Amino acid sequence: MLQNRRSFIRKGTAGLVMTGASFVFPMELLSMMRKRVGANDTINVGLLGCNGMGFSDLSSFLKMSEINVIALCDVDENVLQARTADLEKAGIKKPKWYGDYRKLLENKDIDIVIIGTPDHWHCLQLTDALLAGKDVYCEKPIANSVQEANIMLDFVQSRDRMVQIGQWQRSQPHFVDAIKFVHSGALGEIRLAKAWAYQGWMKPVPIVADSAAPKGVDYKMWLGPAPERAFNANRFHFNFRWFWDYAGGLMTDWGVHLMDYALYGMKAETPKSVMALGGKFAYPNDASETPDTLQTVYEYDGFSILWEHATGIDGGNYGRNHGIAFIGNNGTLVLDRGGWEVIPEKEFQGWGQEGIPKMQAVSYDNGGLSGLDLHTNNFIEAVKSRDSSSLNAPIKVGYDAALVSHMGNVAFKTGDRIYWDEISGKFKNEKANQFLKANYNNGWNIPTL
Repeated sequence: MLQNRRSFIRKGTAGLVMTGASFVFPMELLSMMRKRVGANDTINVGLLGCNGMGFSDLSSFLKMSEINVIALCDVDENVLQARTADLEKAGIKKPKWYGDYRKLLENKDIDIVIIGTPDHWHCLQLTDALLAGKDVYCEKPIANSVQEANIMLDFVQSRDRMVQIGQWQRSQPHFVDAIKFVHSGALGEIRLAKAWAYQGWMKPVPIVADSAAPKGVDYKMWLGPAPERAFNANRFHFNFRWFWDYAGGLMTDWGVHLMDYALYGMKAETPKSVMALGGKFAYPNDASETPDTLQTVYEYDGFSILWEHATGIDGGNYGRNHGIAFIGNNGTLVLDRGGWEVIPEKEFQGWGQEGIPKMQAVSYDNGGLSGLDLHTNNFIEAVKSRDSSSLNAPIKVGYDAALVSHMGNVAFKTGDRIYWDEISGKFKNEKANQFLKANYNNGWNIPTL
């Protein structure tokens, strides 16, 4: 749909709100959508981590009538009770409850495991699920370290299981169409790709004292391989993202979604060098550890990729609070969850060349489609066909995005411009390499093939 720039921004913002809202699907509507399916056509699912995106993923799967959820696993019994009540609204009987994911994996009736736990659990749970013979839908980012990402890539590639990573924008048609335009060459030589997330909704995380874990919470199991610490409400549930023990802040949370498309558009993998600058500039005294403001520059041959994030403000590039931009000699393509547009370069005269094509301003919205629903459906079709080549976000897609995002955090932690050695798979700076490693505690061991 052709539309002017102002209309695009307005509709794009509305599309973003709609996209986010689509993750919270009314259970009562789900009960009307689901049809009765024969036992031979049923696919049994177990969910690990029943809060946030874990349950959003499950809700999306359940829009397909052949999906039957038979197991829920969470360390918080309060969450299990709440999610079971939600499922009952959809006419779904109570699944079996587990507090230890290893017990769920022993259930031979489960075909698919959805991993919606915090990042520091993904490596153990994915590898254990593969060893148990399950197909896996794993939330992004795939890992909390480069070492874990390497292990997960090797595990998946050595087995015949279907594994989809939750980078659902890979299934969103307008994202795919935008990249086709980038690859067409119409933008001319692209010298810079930008990706950014400006998150105005994010407020300071207030400092609170350590306390006893809430009743019904197995806090020791929640920590798993993370360092032993007293319970603190700030580190639990949603806010785990802002603490290095469990995640990598916005660089890995939003970064893997948006950097994925920057890499996809530029046909890029690992950079030659990385440097990062930022810190806790917006909320210097709050409880979080990860930077609320960050700029990361990735060097490639002939172009650069720039990542930016900021919390507490929405004023991102091109009037958008998130997105990816491909800046070419002929024009710039700007892409976000609401749609995409091309902004022609008016001043470029072709640098003495004749016949440089004149670009037209175009813009397209997202068509109102749910990328998450398309993504889960793509996974189920691959499960049925046993064709991993049909997956829209296989392990390599998740790996590449996680790798560069973690590299950005490593550069921030070192404060140096760090150079990557493609052959060794390490930095040339030994100080940087210490941040590539996983740090397992409490008797948990790093998986090995």
